[in-house]
Amino acid sequence: MNPSFTTGSKLPLGSSPTEKGINFAVYSHHATNIKLRLFEIGQKTPFAEFPMERSDDYWHLCVTNLPYTFEYTYQAEGPYDPSKGLLFCKEMDLVDPYARAVNASDTWGNHHTPMRALYETKMPFDWEHTSRPMIPAEDLIIYEMHVRSFTMHPSSGSKNPGTFLGMIEKIPYLKKLGINAVELMPIHEFNETENLRRSPGTGGKLFNYWGYSTSNFFAPMRRFGKEEDLKFLIRELHREGIEVILDVVYNHTSEGNDQNYYHSFRGLDNPTYYIIDENGYHNYTGCGNTLKCQHPVVQDFILDSLRYWVTEFHVDGFRFDLASIMTRGEDGKPIQDPPLIKRIASDPILAPTKMIAEPWDPAGLYQVGTFPSWRFAEWNGKFRDDVRKFIRGDGNIEAMKNRLLGSPDVYTEKGTPQHSINFITVHDGFTLHDLVSYNEKHNEQNGEQNQDGANDNESWNCGVEGKTTDQAILNLRLQQMRNFMVALFIAQGIPMLLMGDEYAHTREGNNNAYCQDNELNYFLWDQASPLFEFIQKLIALRKSHPIFRQKTFPSAVKWEEKDYLGLTLGEELFIAFNPSAQEYQLEKEGWEILLSTASQVQTLDKLQPYTSVLFGKKKAL
Repeated sequence: MNPSFTTGSKLPLGSSPTEKGINFAVYSHHATNIKLRLFEIGQKTPFAEFPMERSDDYWHLCVTNLPYTFEYTYQAEGPYDPSKGLLFCKEMDLVDPYARAVNASDTWGNHHTPMRALYETKMPFDWEHTSRPMIPAEDLIIYEMHVRSFTMHPSSGSKNPGTFLGMIEKIPYLKKLGINAVELMPIHEFNETENLRRSPGTGGKLFNYWGYSTSNFFAPMRRFGKEEDLKFLIRELHREGIEVILDVVYNHTSEGNDQNYYHSFRGLDNPTYYIIDENGYHNYTGCGNTLKCQHPVVQDFILDSLRYWVTEFHVDGFRFDLASIMTRGEDGKPIQDPPLIKRIASDPILAPTKMIAEPWDPAGLYQVGTFPSWRFAEWNGKFRDDVRKFIRGDGNIEAMKNRLLGSPDVYTEKGTPQHSINFITVHDGFTLHDLVSYNEKHNEQNGEQNQDGANDNESWNCGVEGKTTDQAILNLRLQQMRNFMVALFIAQGIPMLLMGDEYAHTREGNNNAYCQDNELNYFLWDQASPLFEFIQKLIALRKSHPIFRQKTFPSAVKWEEKDYLGLTLGEELFIAFNPSAQEYQLEKEGWEILLSTASQVQTLDKLQPYTSVLFGKKKAL
């Protein structure tokens, strides 16, 4: 091996093959020198080091005679002045922000630092002529899930538990359930071992389990599998007509707020990538730092990352974690027309993809209905809160009516019900089972003295906190879970189901299980529940009745408010919700019962307590 170098090109950023060799390019405005260091796999000392050329604020180099696979880092030299956010250390090895892979461990819980970028010469992946399903927004049924959790429990019987390949084994289950899109919780590279706490109860190690702390935005999570494994998964999901939406975290990075810990952005150009002042990092995310999303270089970085996942991995959409951060200016203040959002919305490569915003942030910015782009659907937190209140009996009928119609009071300006991602539960908060089983959170096992997680959950335990053997309470809880699912799947907008809710998964009252690598998060395949068939039937009903999937806010609606809430859609369907302990009389001659949440036999003339019923008009013979 006798590598040599030439000047190379400042674009594209990252490492990329050319006719002359491998081109390396990285951005830094404040650096005075940057060195490229090349390593054989697993070796401590580099086999070559080269000074990089500077063009404007881009540093670049083209190296010839390199092996097919190798590791590399950058070392950046420049001023050290923390009051100005300058943290250069010329001995620090830094990971390329554009690294397509890193040398992290393949073994969960054995993550090691410092990391290096990993360059691998690869053969083109065979997509076998599969194509994106391109499901219309009104027909989407999203399933939010975690790759490791889905097959990690022994009951999964998976040959490849906790991985992309393990998930492929369970695609028939997803088809059987009836969903047509999966929203994967973070699959970008993250360090699951960065959480140093231990569980107070068991003494077991806690993790950054969910993965909302990205270290590399172009690299798939190595503990979930290789790049080819993820492509294989997406190909097979597409083959079965299931879209893939990635949960992405472009609001902060895993470098946190500790100035002594950095592996990439902070050492290359801290003031460019993060919102800082003389006092340090602005923590709008609650995670220690905040990406400076409106800086042109950071905009380019985020756009390049999104395009990469679309072009290289064929993903169908993105859910943006704490998306309101992306509407804050370089000083952290919200701005009216954020350049980053405008660029994402108008990008031709991203045009076919679905965009979903989590329209709030921990610093108080709340943009449900006002996220500044028509291009983004939104996680509708008002749907969650209002439906929870109504089903538990709060009497908020007007709010419930709006939620069932696709939230026209929220999304009229955006124009369609499809801007509303409807959900009862998601990874944050209670599961569906716990929503009807706990009045208070029980997060003691997270090691934060039960101070983490939301305090206001709009939940009702049906009479007893937590576990019980009282059959009447268990029956009521099952009814309430069914009631929530009816509201979710008959409402206009896009429904999203949390993984495990279909069998009433419990986290035992933990409403912030971000750190739990155990059965609190694992999908338990041996848990039978009548809820599965009920949800399966609801999904089938939604698919078979276009009136539940209207492209515009429905106008042909008739309401009944007789101490219960009833609505007639068109002339063919009637839905009644009774969130009270009272029984009510109905007059439904000429109708038939399509579905009921009652634990007892449903008749046409009575609406039982805590029951929802879907009626269909009898067809003339």
